[in-house]
Amino acid sequence: MRITASTVGGVVMLVDDLPESLGALAHELESEGYTVLVAHSGDAALARLDLVTPDAILLDALMPGMSGFETCRQIKAHVAWSHIPVIFMTGLSETAHIVEAFDAGGVDYVVKPVRAAEVLARLATHVRNARAMRMAREALDVGGHGVVVVDGRGRMAWRSPQAQRWMGEFFADETAASFADWLGAPVDEGSRGDEAALLVRRVAADGRILVARWLGDIGMGEAMWLLSVQRAGEAAASRLLTAALTPRETEVLSWVAKGKTNRDVGEILGLSPRTINKHLEHVFEKLGVETRAAAAALASRELG
Repeated sequence: MRITASTVGGVVMLVDDLPESLGALAHELESEGYTVLVAHSGDAALARLDLVTPDAILLDALMPGMSGFETCRQIKAHVAWSHIPVIFMTGLSETAHIVEAFDAGGVDYVVKPVRAAEVLARLATHVRNARAMRMAREALDVGGHGVVVVDGRGRMAWRSPQAQRWMGEFFADETAASFADWLGAPVDEGSRGDEAALLVRRVAADGRILVARWLGDIGMGEAMWLLSVQRAGEAAASRLLTAALTPRETEVLSWVAKGKTNRDVGEILGLSPRTINKHLEHVFEKLGVETRAAAAALASRELG
């Protein structure tokens, strides 16, 4: 059986060419309820990821053969692994090395010799954030939404299955980089005149139009785009595309469209039911509807 975060209390992969030096850290992690997996090299880590989906990876920056930086780049380039938070462990403290760690896709770093208490605190935060983001993305997957997340350097960090299908249709003979470049192209300003209403469009040979709306920043330098396809001859844009929902409002609407209560959505997103209700009030106003049933039906019809 494939190991995932849902089958155990939490899985952490330690990647270090001298794993015995991390024995105390591994013991502390296990004491906190984590299942600890060890890889002795970057190649070994990539091989294990074909069988194991950890909640986080603690990665040595300098190793013989494939460096930690290159290992991280390969992890982030793989769609199934790109969501895993990578925390670098390094004795390097120069700015250039720290920048390289983040540029490779790392979310944090700790300086060797590592201090278990510091690692545990950082790890808990990143695992919690990654799980919340993963659940939100799974909701978008199940709901059939076309959503793309782009990192601070304009590279695609994640895309939903629906977005992947549309990319194949509208960018059939081009690379993922071409799609990311398209998102970075000049945009049309929506009627609201703010950044949340910015749109970009691409027309296919059959006349269909792929529309992307920038939803805003979602943390760690990443931004979310919502995709929709208009058929040839359709003059009106999607109500969801023109509603200027924020990323959080989009997440809430996605879960509501799946039949979740405010309490359920709050538990999933780590928010109070009262906060979820406030988000829904904004969603209703922006969509021009009065009930959660109408909002859910609209989301299912336009993005389902």
